[in-house]
Amino acid sequence: MSVVTVVRRAVLWVPDWPVVAAMSDAGLGDDAPAAVLHGRGLVAVSAAARAAGVRRGSTRRLAQRACPELAILPYDEGRDSRLFEAVAAAAEQVVAGVEISRPGLLMIPADGAARFHGSEEALAEALATAVAEQAGVECAVGAADGLLAAVLAARDSALVPQGQSRPYLAPAPVESLGLAAMERAQREEVERLASVLARLGIVTLGDLAALPFADVIARFGPVGAWAHRLASGEDLAPPVLRRSEEDIAVEHVFEDPAERVEQLTLVAAIAAERLDRALLDAGARCGRVRITARTERGHELERVWRTDVGTRAGAFARHMTDRVRWQLEGWLSGTAGGPEPAPLVALGLVAEDVVPLGSEQAYLWGGVSGADSRAHRALERVQGLLGLEGVLAVAEQGGRSPRDRAHLAPWGQEAPPARAVAHPWPGRIPDPAPATVPPAPRPVQVLDAGGSPVTITRRLAVSASPTWVRLEADPADERARAANRHPSAGHVGRIEGPVWDRPRPVESWAGPWPVAERWWSEDASRRAYLQITLQDGEGASLAVLVAYGEARWELEAVYD
Repeated sequence: MSVVTVVRRAVLWVPDWPVVAAMSDAGLGDDAPAAVLHGRGLVAVSAAARAAGVRRGSTRRLAQRACPELAILPYDEGRDSRLFEAVAAAAEQVVAGVEISRPGLLMIPADGAARFHGSEEALAEALATAVAEQAGVECAVGAADGLLAAVLAARDSALVPQGQSRPYLAPAPVESLGLAAMERAQREEVERLASVLARLGIVTLGDLAALPFADVIARFGPVGAWAHRLASGEDLAPPVLRRSEEDIAVEHVFEDPAERVEQLTLVAAIAAERLDRALLDAGARCGRVRITARTERGHELERVWRTDVGTRAGAFARHMTDRVRWQLEGWLSGTAGGPEPAPLVALGLVAEDVVPLGSEQAYLWGGVSGADSRAHRALERVQGLLGLEGVLAVAEQGGRSPRDRAHLAPWGQEAPPARAVAHPWPGRIPDPAPATVPPAPRPVQVLDAGGSPVTITRRLAVSASPTWVRLEADPADERARAANRHPSAGHVGRIEGPVWDRPRPVESWAGPWPVAERWWSEDASRRAYLQITLQDGEGASLAVLVAYGEARWELEAVYD
């Protein structure tokens, strides 16, 4: 059973925002015919150009044939976002918080704002007036229940009565779903879905909403479920409001360029205490701190750290002192990445996600209970004793093998993964992900029914069905067990050092999954993976992932 979420939204829409922003940046008048070109087609057209017959999606040649005086402007997403800040700031003079869904589209929770202004009509008038006077652009405002209905209402300058979103959406074409997609990749996926629906005879949102939800998700998957919910007048998530609190920043300029680590300890403490004092003076706390530095050669360095330390006395300053010192030492020595190490001439700390005192974000394990606070302080102490790399957090990154997909970063540091998860990664090992990945692969033998080694042929076929698997003993582990008389030697246990005293029979297996990486370079790698379920000798099963490469097998991971 799905939970129906409906949020009353007001939407502020600036028609043709990409071309409005481009014309403003180029100094063109509002009555000039202009269009924004992205790739081979026009993505936005001004009112004057539209009146001359220019249409979105047209090529440059067709557009200039219809309107020879047409100004073709380049597409710049950064420019669109930057200039739209003036519209958002104007709207924030009317309401307490707004969400920028994409440049040209603002969303506002309508209930509270409408009560404050007396009615939704008064709210819409106040927003349109503020944007026209302060940002110098015309906009349309609409309100409805649910995301898609609110967007369509803004395009119609309509206020849809409460509870009437589904009938309001019913006659709209399925292509309207693309208006609720806030990212380019999502929009392309929704457009493909709309094309398939139209070919199936489902041409309106009412047709889509009338289909059984279970059938839609079975046929079209998550994007179909998303579309069905929006077509039914439901919602996906409440707006994420922009907070109007400004970031708080402090800066320290070195009298002499810092070349030695010893110079940084006192500077880190002073800068952290100054930021702590500035936050307390503002009656605020922050969720993140951006550490910046400038080198003698003019390079700008930057790193972001989380700061979920609450309001404990002195905790923030102590927490940030260590992190600032570690970061500066890393930059000075070259171990933190970035350009070639050089003396530092300036340090800056910027508090981000600033919220009033008492509104701090939750701790690492959820709420703000005493157990959470103690666990958080324990991790801080351990990291303080062991240093930056002493406590690591694991996040997912792109890759094909389980080891490649694990991204390790110092605990508390918001380091972006080296490889994007969203990339296709052909040959990636299918889910579910294994529970345990050893620090390094372990040699393993995969044997057939006659005891001969199983191999992977050049055509990526298994030479024989795997029948037995034996994990080879690590000599270092054997010596440690002999010295300690470990009672569990020979038992299939935790992955740190399992030793199988005899081959384990194979219950089932799947694969192989071939992976060829960097085929164009000297360090090219060709591997094939098998998932194998083994009997552990006690009536239970153990699932492992093994890889074949360079004429040998290795244990890559263990499943629960």
